[in-house]
Amino acid sequence: MPLFALDNELIFPPADQAEPDGLLAIGGDLSPERLLLAYRSGIFPWYEGEYILWWCPDPRFVLFPDELKLNKSIKKLLNKKEPDRPPGGFEFTINKAFKEVIQLCKEIKRPGQDGTWITDEVEKAYCKLHELGYAHSAEVWKNDELVGGLYGVKLGKVFFGESMFSKISNASRFAFIKYVQQLKEEGIELIDCQVYTDYLESMGAKMIERKEFIQLIKSLAR
Repeated sequence: MPLFALDNELIFPPADQAEPDGLLAIGGDLSPERLLLAYRSGIFPWYEGEYILWWCPDPRFVLFPDELKLNKSIKKLLNKKEPDRPPGGFEFTINKAFKEVIQLCKEIKRPGQDGTWITDEVEKAYCKLHELGYAHSAEVWKNDELVGGLYGVKLGKVFFGESMFSKISNASRFAFIKYVQQLKEEGIELIDCQVYTDYLESMGAKMIERKEFIQLIKSLAR
């Protein structure tokens, strides 16, 4: 399959024309209009060097909120209460510190990774989506310090997860589980995790065919 080069026209090639690894197109920009069109098409951006690359892998890694798994240790953490303190000593908030969350996702050191795909341009673009009401963050605090969190984009009944971070053990897991539970209450039916990690698989995420994912997006991400 050819790699499509995007210009100023607000359009993407069909997702099923992606390379075997999911790479579909290069170029374009990170305007709110293009980003929202991408998500509604099942496509997401990922930088490599100075270039914006657009992806739609097959299969796709997703979580259906009803299938969220809680192991014994996380159940204990969620239920652990201390006098005048939240469960596990963690405080959970939503959209209280979006800029701080994306900055920490950008800066946090990750095993096996030399850098980050979250460039200054990406950070600015998603902060703009947050201002417009599309991008959201979930935060975990301990002793008034931001110790874990995640951010992503919400469209219709779909949440498209982008990145998470953790400064201490279980902080990102706590953020993810609490936010999935909140999203379920809000009527979210699908969470896009993009690509496989054993970390998210342990919490119920699984692979589905790209064709099925695109069908779900068409009906749910409105």
